[in-house]
Amino acid sequence: MWIKHPIRGAANACTKMIDMEFFCYHRDRPGSLSLRDALIEPHWAYMDGFEAELIARGPVFSVDGETLLGSVHIVDLPDAAAARRFAFEEPNYQAGAYRDVLLRRWRNLLGRTMWEFPGLRDEANRYLVLGLGEGEPADLEARQEDGLIAYGPLLSDDGAAWLGTAALLRAADADAARGILTADRYAVIDVYAWEPGGRR
Repeated sequence: MWIKHPIRGAANACTKMIDMEFFCYHRDRPGSLSLRDALIEPHWAYMDGFEAELIARGPVFSVDGETLLGSVHIVDLPDAAAARRFAFEEPNYQAGAYRDVLLRRWRNLLGRTMWEFPGLRDEANRYLVLGLGEGEPADLEARQEDGLIAYGPLLSDDGAAWLGTAALLRAADADAARGILTADRYAVIDVYAWEPGGRR
């Protein structure tokens, strides 16, 4: 679900859990690049406060790498309320740089962070693959040989329903990246260029 504003009250029903991971994709509002540039330091400072909780992060681009489309953060937080605060208190969101947010429970099938991926910042084609679906879960096994940097299912807030798969990976090209998912199990599979984020 794409969320344009926080869902008030829904988080009150959530029970605090340990190791609850979330996938957060802020999509840019058209024409907001100069605003994002002006807020780069506040954005980094905000994310510094989550250094221990971040599993992966980085900007998302069109497949040709020319157009900035948004930012992805995968983060380990206590509950859905904390995840909503993380998403909606972020400086770019507060300033109106983003048009919407995809925020979903996620499960870290690799059991590590992106910083543990060898050669993370080597020159390579890196992608975000986002498959949205429903029903019987698919692609629940991570194959290390696929160049996976981060990989796991998208889930409902209570973790009971499978809603798709999100992956960050190195691949020869966008078609190869798309091929890590079982095409007929998803309503849509989107592929974007991605770069590891954080302070250089």
